[in-house]
Amino acid sequence: MMMDKNNSEDWDLVIKGHTSLFDLKFNDLWHYRDLLFMFVRRDFVSFYKQTVLGPLWFFIQPIFTTIVFTFVFGNLAGISTDGLPQYLFYLSGITAWNYFSDCLTKTSTVFRDNASIFGKVYFPRLIMPLSIVVSNLVRFGVQLLLLLCMMAYFGIKGENFHVTYGIFFFPILVILMALLGLGTGLIITAMTTKYRDLTFLVSFGVQLLMYGTTVIYPLSAAPPAYKRIIELNPMTGIIEAFRFSFLGKGQFSLWSLGYSAIFTLVVLMLGIVIFNKTEKNFVDTI
Repeated sequence: MMMDKNNSEDWDLVIKGHTSLFDLKFNDLWHYRDLLFMFVRRDFVSFYKQTVLGPLWFFIQPIFTTIVFTFVFGNLAGISTDGLPQYLFYLSGITAWNYFSDCLTKTSTVFRDNASIFGKVYFPRLIMPLSIVVSNLVRFGVQLLLLLCMMAYFGIKGENFHVTYGIFFFPILVILMALLGLGTGLIITAMTTKYRDLTFLVSFGVQLLMYGTTVIYPLSAAPPAYKRIIELNPMTGIIEAFRFSFLGKGQFSLWSLGYSAIFTLVVLMLGIVIFNKTEKNFVDTI
């Protein structure tokens, strides 16, 4: 049966070019939600399918990192942990930081890693980075479970820490970590279509950024001359709030959390707009 090509109401989906930078077509993401969950499953299965220990790597990485941080920064350097058990202090910072950094680094290579798929079939390109954020949430959940187990162990030993009212902000903190990593990664992946050098900078740049965040030291121990600079890092307020929520120590304030939220929203919108602009012709430049 012939259909009138000019009558778009006869079709379930009409694919059109973007009319402006802000023509983001978020409704398409909902239509392709099944594809989103398929990518999430693919990322999870493919990463651990041919490993010996499989999902146990979710536990091994933060455990060994916590041990190294405790030995180097806690015992050798003698950096304060605000009176918290060193293992809990470092593990809480690592758990939050890993989720943000994983979202950032994996999103930053979306165009390069999926160029063959993007060049052959249509689907909302934002589906791919969103699937990375969701799949990393599984790993974050496992590491959070490890943190809760450690809290139970040290709680039985009678260590001085406690869960605070900040726990009600926990969903907001997770969303901020995800969106900040997503927005930053979108900006970087769009820029790497022309400037490949950024790919090499991201891997160790994220590691350097960790030292400018309160992962291995509390904000209270930061030198006064650098404290304001560290506070400008949006992840500082998030990690401080994360520690305050679960362990009762950390400089938590609505101002710092509000600053992190505003910064995250600005970066996210900028990242989506730049990503939207780049996806039109990235196949010709990548």
